[in-house]
Amino acid sequence: MWGFAARLVAVALVSGTAGYFVAQAQPAATRIELSARKFEFGQREVRVKKGQPVTLVLSGTDFVHGFSMPDFKVRTDVIPGKLTEITVTPDKAGKFHFLCDNFCGEGHDQMSGFLIVTD
Repeated sequence: MWGFAARLVAVALVSGTAGYFVAQAQPAATRIELSARKFEFGQREVRVKKGQPVTLVLSGTDFVHGFSMPDFKVRTDVIPGKLTEITVTPDKAGKFHFLCDNFCGEGHDQMSGFLIVTD
């Protein structure tokens, strides 16, 4: 029969190998740059594929804007002069709203766009 140490090594090897195959199976994230400035995002529509990870690289120029995508439970601040990255893997197709949730003045209510996810 196997001793405790031998069983521990066997479990570690099997676990490490299984983790290796899982990590290799995940596709690389598509990077999309999205700028924010008073009253608008650089793109009103961002198109991605369902199941494909996407990294939004957010940048701001004039104000601490917010970025919120409620359908995917994503929320962060966009700070001027700093890149902020959010990675999400859309698990459903459709048209999903994103918006600035830090009030930036008159016109703030128009600062929004859509993540369009296709099959």
